[in-house]
Amino acid sequence: MAKPSPRFVCAACGAVTPKWAGRCETCGEWNTITEEPTAAAGPGLQKPKTTARKLAFVDLAGTAEPPARTPVGIAELDRVLGGGLVPSSAVLLGGDPGIGKSTLLLQAAASLAAAGHRVLYVSGEESIEQVRLRARRLGVVQARLELAAAINLRDIIASLEEARDATMVVIDSIQTMWIDAIDSAPGTVSQVRASAFELIRLAKSNRFAVVLVGHVTKEGAIAGPRVLEHMVDAVLYFEGDRGHQFRILRGVKNRFGATDEIGVFEMTETGLAEVPNPSALFLAERRGNVSGSAVFAGLEGTRPVLVEIQCLLAPNPGGAPRRSVVGWDSGRLAMLLAVLETRCGLRLNASDVYLNIAGGLRITEPAADLAVAAALISAATDQPTDPGMVFFGEVGLSGEVRQVAQAESRLKEAQKLGFSAACLPRRVARGNRPLFAPEGLSLQEIGHLGDLVGRFAGKAGSSSA
Repeated sequence: MAKPSPRFVCAACGAVTPKWAGRCETCGEWNTITEEPTAAAGPGLQKPKTTARKLAFVDLAGTAEPPARTPVGIAELDRVLGGGLVPSSAVLLGGDPGIGKSTLLLQAAASLAAAGHRVLYVSGEESIEQVRLRARRLGVVQARLELAAAINLRDIIASLEEARDATMVVIDSIQTMWIDAIDSAPGTVSQVRASAFELIRLAKSNRFAVVLVGHVTKEGAIAGPRVLEHMVDAVLYFEGDRGHQFRILRGVKNRFGATDEIGVFEMTETGLAEVPNPSALFLAERRGNVSGSAVFAGLEGTRPVLVEIQCLLAPNPGGAPRRSVVGWDSGRLAMLLAVLETRCGLRLNASDVYLNIAGGLRITEPAADLAVAAALISAATDQPTDPGMVFFGEVGLSGEVRQVAQAESRLKEAQKLGFSAACLPRRVARGNRPLFAPEGLSLQEIGHLGDLVGRFAGKAGSSSA
């Protein structure tokens, strides 16, 4: 029998190399390549040859009904999932350590069990007593939940094969699962990939939904091979700062619903509490008479969300000015500063710039450009923005303010929370569909960022006079 030849696999991307290296040439990560020996291909391991069979092709107009969903009972989680759990589906939940992944899933499992569904919870990181302590703190200790602590996947598969009436199975976490047939430690690329494949295969055959908890790297991405995210049906990220009470559940992939949906939770002493109106919560502590603040009418998936953008300009005594950003793209801030200086004549190169998205939410859409620019101009001119106005619009390199999607949803959310005005891009002729503004909400349209600078400069001149 031939001697097993070792191979070297990157734990970040799963790339295979013939020899060890300090840096992976595929993904660029350092110190992620580990040695994993491969079994020799003896006669007993060769797959039997099978005859090919023809595929039965069908047309698109099928007669199958849409997949039935099982609501979890937590509205914010059901929103991100697209209405509930789908039988035979696989969901991957990632997040920073201690952010509340196990708490969220324990509450969801207890809610499903209270509704009469059979739920199995397999913990590979904590003992049964540790999970019970968390259940007592959450007040769900009376839920008819079946709990086990194990990491041997062979034992787990044997137990799950008999649970054909289960609705949901939670595996916490996939990095702790271990297959004895693979000669590597738990958490390696081969172990994670093989364990996920076996669990997903069993979920498809037994028609239960499996939820896998995944660790994340220091960059915030789910640890392990990238193929893990391609294998599952939905990928959810649990975001937030452990020093802040807000938690954001964000869907980045969903084969049965919309992506980029968010669910907002608040961490309390008794677990995670839903936040049905996150806009009111994000703006609860806002003070409208302070310069450097602007309200952005954003959109997360299909949900409009209003958040406060705060900016502070501090004099720089010398050296390179500092640019500190929390909750937004630092590269986009650099672009806006360049546009304000080059196209609008606003001098900011001698000041340190600090930008913060209040509430711990991270904004990724370009529609926040106008609100960030308003906060920067307000801080530079020391003139507060209108406390009853919201801002949204994309800014181009020439300073033009461009249209953004779903403006009416943003305006309706602003009107519902008591705002009286909105600053938005100038409307252009795009078909025959006009923009319907809610009653009592005035619109201030601007076409160039210089117009916004002129308005703040006019306020500064009138106040000094």
